[in-house]
Amino acid sequence: MTAESVIQVRNLSKVYRDFWGRKKVQALNSLSLDVRKGEVFGLLGPNGSGKTTTLKLLLGLLFPTEGEVTVLGEPAHDVGKNERIGYLPEESYLYRFLNADETLDFYGKLFDMPAAQRKERRDALIKQVGLENARRRQLKEYSKGMTRRIGLAQALINNPELVLLDEPTSGLDPLGTRDMKDMILKLREEGKTVVMCSHLLADVQDVCDRIAILYAGELKVIGNVSELLQSNEETQLLTSTLKDDAVKEIEEVLKKHGAQLKNVSHPTTTLEELFLKTVKESRERPGRRFAPGEAPGQDKSGAV
Repeated sequence: MTAESVIQVRNLSKVYRDFWGRKKVQALNSLSLDVRKGEVFGLLGPNGSGKTTTLKLLLGLLFPTEGEVTVLGEPAHDVGKNERIGYLPEESYLYRFLNADETLDFYGKLFDMPAAQRKERRDALIKQVGLENARRRQLKEYSKGMTRRIGLAQALINNPELVLLDEPTSGLDPLGTRDMKDMILKLREEGKTVVMCSHLLADVQDVCDRIAILYAGELKVIGNVSELLQSNEETQLLTSTLKDDAVKEIEEVLKKHGAQLKNVSHPTTTLEELFLKTVKESRERPGRRFAPGEAPGQDKSGAV
């Protein structure tokens, strides 16, 4: 993974106003972050924290109140860059009376793909998302899991460099969830950059390289998943099998008892625990937000 930034967000704010122009909701407040080329980046937060607003600003579907957004080297409001982006919304708005072949062929035409290329891409994607046995069925007959699969195929029809996924595993059973996560990891292997929003923290923990946690439109935590979940207050040692008497003196007698020290590390928490702790602290200290230069998961006082 290179350090090249695919997305650059600087001091981004978005205010929704009512009919008379009065401030109604501050959806984002001075958000700054980078997404690197080839990584899977998770955007987390409670309902109303600004995740979907952020995705829409990246796509140029909304205009920021303040700040700058650059996507794939272009300003976010330049819709031409969307030809290089794949987007799976939380609810896929697809034509119910088309089948999988017709759906992907339709979206391929929107990208001016030649017929031969559309067919090749369509067949590959239907196989990739596991819908070969249902490709002739109308979408109105699809289950929620099948709908998410064809939605992902539609998002990938243009072979995008950047893929934006809003709740990709929502409504899926455990098998469908595992398949979706495997497909996300495969996208990373292909060199694509993936940004995903999700409420299912275990799914994010499984596939994301880095995460950002938003609360009330403000960035609270950002960093590498493994670093954020590591507990630095304790150290754990992994050794080969020891006798009971050796365990009591482990610090002094590892060599004496011929034990091999296999690993020295810090125990980790879970993403769910980190998320809940971040939300709790954000409610108690509403003025605090992540600032560049801080250690991952820490504020200036050193509290995680």
